[in-house]
Amino acid sequence: MFSDGILGKASREMVVNQVASFVPLQENAAERTLLDSLPDCLEWLEQIGRADRDDIRAVLEKIMHGQMLDLHRFGDPTQVRVLETAADLDEYTYLVAGCVGEFWTQLCFRHLRDFASLIQDEMLALGRRYGMGLQLINVLRDAGTDLRAGRCYFPDDELGAIGLSAAQILSEADRFQPIYQSWMEKAQDGLACGMQYSRAIRNRRVRAATVLPALIGARTLALFRKPGASALDQTIKVPRREVRAIVLSLAVHLASHREIETIFNRATENSFAVFR
Repeated sequence: MFSDGILGKASREMVVNQVASFVPLQENAAERTLLDSLPDCLEWLEQIGRADRDDIRAVLEKIMHGQMLDLHRFGDPTQVRVLETAADLDEYTYLVAGCVGEFWTQLCFRHLRDFASLIQDEMLALGRRYGMGLQLINVLRDAGTDLRAGRCYFPDDELGAIGLSAAQILSEADRFQPIYQSWMEKAQDGLACGMQYSRAIRNRRVRAATVLPALIGARTLALFRKPGASALDQTIKVPRREVRAIVLSLAVHLASHREIETIFNRATENSFAVFR
């Protein structure tokens, strides 16, 4: 119903009434406030320019499709379900994040004068791969938690090639490492696209906002490498002090290309002592 409301296939009143029936069941106050704001969000969507509205609808349709795929694939938490192929994982990361990179690019080309030094098609391709890389980092970070909840995003055909099932990953994490490492490399490739994307952005503020996830992502991947197989048993997250240090450094140096490269290289090499 929410999807139909966003796409203009259902009236705002129908969506609001439907949501109102389960808002009281949401125990998290912030989430409840977010749901309560839905009528205003839908009204705003109807009033903005057509091009922006069409892009918002397109990207949300893809995101919601990805979310619904998750519900269908992993609806039974009592057993571990697994994606079949690498193409399925690529599809998932595109639907929930790669399409956002495309959306951001379209908005920037429409609203920012002299946005980038690369043409729009090149930026769209880089933005798509950047978003997919960031989502892949989320998959890697949450792998242990997901497996315990019955969700495995790592392809079954890759697991089968080494004689491993999804249910065995946690107990035989050492055997799983080559697959984990392979997807870490793919995530790193996505971050490289994000760096290339940011280099092309002329506006310093937009460049800083765009490159920040890549810098945090690079640091996150470095933290993944330290514990090895035991990463599946840990909650790995970049400390807030390091995130604040990155933001401060970007601001002080006006998001210069040189400083961005320095931060990225330090993050990749796991040498962040300078920020502590």
